Amino acid sequence: MATVRKTITLTDQQNEWIKSQIANGDYTNDSEYFRDLIRRDQDKFRALKVAIEEGLASGVSSQTVDEIWAAAEARHPGDNG
Repeated sequence: MATVRKTITLTDQQNEWIKSQIANGDYTNDSEYFRDLIRRDQDKFRALKVAIEEGLASGVSSQTVDEIWAAAEARHPGDNG
């Protein structure tokens, strides 16, 4: 697989965060950290796309908005901001 060199600009705080992740042994270098972030972002995007497709395929609900909201809150307690 070919690689491409990129130049990015970070704040000092962001750079220190990345260095701490490497120092903790979570990553071996900056590039590995960024590649992992990109893979995670891609995974989230794919999961969101699947969820949207499933929602569209499920058709129109006979439930009210309040019923749908209550069911979502019941499935995810503590996630309502």
